[in-house]
Order: sequence, then C-alpha cells, then structure tokens
Amino acid sequence: MFSSVWNFVKRHKRKFIFTGAVIGGVYFLGKYAQKKIREIQEREATEYIAQARRQFHFESNQRTCNMTVLSMLPPLKEAIISQLNSESLTAILKTKPANKLDIWDDLKIMSFTRTVVGVYSTCMLVVLLRVQLNIIGGYLYLDNSVGKNSMTPLAPPDVQQQYLSSIQHLLGDGLTELITVVKKAVQSSLGGTSLKQSMSLLELEQQLSWIRAEVEAGSGRPLSWYMLADDENALADQACGLTENDAVTIRLLNETRDMLDSPDFTTVLNACLNRGFSRLLDNLAEFFRPPPGDSAPSSSPDSLSAISLPLAKIIPIINGQINTICSETPSHFVQDLLMNDQVKDFAANVYETFSTPQELQK
Repeated sequence: MFSSVWNFVKRHKRKFIFTGAVIGGVYFLGKYAQKKIREIQEREATEYIAQARRQFHFESNQRTCNMTVLSMLPPLKEAIISQLNSESLTAILKTKPANKLDIWDDLKIMSFTRTVVGVYSTCMLVVLLRVQLNIIGGYLYLDNSVGKNSMTPLAPPDVQQQYLSSIQHLLGDGLTELITVVKKAVQSSLGGTSLKQSMSLLELEQQLSWIRAEVEAGSGRPLSWYMLADDENALADQACGLTENDAVTIRLLNETRDMLDSPDFTTVLNACLNRGFSRLLDNLAEFFRPPPGDSAPSSSPDSLSAISLPLAKIIPIINGQINTICSETPSHFVQDLLMNDQVKDFAANVYETFSTPQELQK
C-alpha cells in the first residue's frame, strides 16, 4: 500500500511542487497584502487625524481673527475721530457764529471724509488681520506639529508681538495719508455743492462712486500702502528692540507685503469695499424712505430717486455713520465683512500656504 502511494507521489511530484509553490505564494502574498492594507489604513488614519487637527486649529484661528477685528475697531474709530473731529464743528455751530456757512462747508467735507475713511480703514483692517493672523497661525501649527524636526520655533512669542504691532501703521501714518487722499477726493466731488441742493439716494451713491474712483485710481499708490509700511527702514524700525529674532520679524513683514501685493489680495479687498459701501448705502436708505401713508412703493426701481433731501440734512446722517461702521458690537456692516466668502477662502489659502512644511512646498 505504501509503495503504491510512493509511486503515485513520484509520478506527480512536479504537480505537488507547483501546487505547493502556488499555495505558499498565495499565502505570503495574502500576508503581504494584509500588511500593506494595514499600513495604508494606519497612514490614512494618521493623515485624517492630522487634517482634522489642522482644520480645528484653522477654525479656531478664524474665531481669533474675528475677535481681534472687533477689539481693534474702537481704537480705529478713536484714531479717525481724533483727526476728523466733526463734533467740535457741531459745537461751534450751536453758538451761532458769524461764519456759519464756512463752518457748514467744513462740516460737509469732514463728515463725508470720515465716513468714507471709516469704510476703507475697516475693510483694510479686516483683510490685513486675516493675512497676519493666518500667517502666524500657519507657523504656530507647524511649531506644534508632532513630526516637526527643528527645535527652533518659526514664530516665537516676542516675534509675534512685534510683528502684529505693525498694525499701528494703519492706525497711524497710513490712516493720516488715507485721510489726506480721501479728503481731497471729497473736496473735488462735493466742494462746490450747495447745502441747499437736494440729493436722492441714487445721486448720493454716484457721489460716493466718484470719490472711490479718485481715491483708488488718482492717488498713484496701491491701497496696500496704507496698511503696511513698505520701505526698508520702516521694516527695520518695526523690528527694533529684538535681538536674534530681528530677521524673523522682518521676514514675516516681507511675507505679509508679498501677500498684500498679490492679485488675490486686491480682489478680496475690492470685494470687501464693494460690500462695505453697499452696506453704507443700505444704512442711508433708511433715511430716504417715503413718509408713512405715501402711495409710492419703496421697493420700486424709481424709489432710489423719488425721495430727495437737502445736503444740509444729509450731512448729520453721514456724520453719524462712523458709529455703525466702527462698532465693536457686531453690526451688520462688520458682520458682512467678517462673513464674506471671498475673505474666508482667501484666509484658508493663506493658512494653507504657511501651515504646509517647506519641504512639501518644493
């Protein structure tokens, strides 16, 4: 019996070897496949966790951006009012001075100037802080990454403080220059307009469009100039007081300048300005509504030109808009800017750029 089995095995030896090899190969191939699947699953899980952590950090950073903007609005408002103190002119008018018309003309220019400056500077503040805090946020994410090789932080606390203090340019020299340019544009547009002349909301919108055109095209400077000092000495001055971190601070400022000079930044800032001036007109429209009981529908296409007010009555309305534009409590004006989809997308792109390790960007 055993000899017959042995003879059978000898006759089919090659088949047994081949079958064994196939079975063994399939077994080891299966083991290899399982190992690879486990590695892929582990890698995907790690990447998912890292991406979720990154997303959480980004969203937290955006909330910080919003809170920072709101906290900066009172000092911005104070800076504007200190340079365009229309209240002092209003107080003089109450004394019935002999040069009453001259003071009214000054009040006209000042009121329009500070409201237009308020729109520009608030939009600039929103977008500039989005850039700065997402650059810092990206670097902080890398500094806290588990796989970070270098022990040297990309954004040390003292560098962050010095870098973010560059916002003072917008509240200082940049704001002063912006006021000068806007005031010139307002004077050109409204300087010769009589206080008795009536204006509809449509005509007021046209006046604001002319002022914008002169500010944005006639000054010879990009709007980014008002947000961040761009000369080498100013950048060095902003980094003074530091030692080994000087180069890091100046690098952050230069990276910010590159972002401000990009076409994407210009597009986002223009979108904010369009929305800001649109919201301003919405606020003004409340004062141009037909009186109660008037049969003219306020929503008709002609309603923008149906109601007119003397310029002397429009001036106090314009003058008070600064309180809505630079309000630290979330107003519709500020909310529109903070929630703008283009601002959100731009912020995500900035964060993505600066939270990606440099070796992955190459």
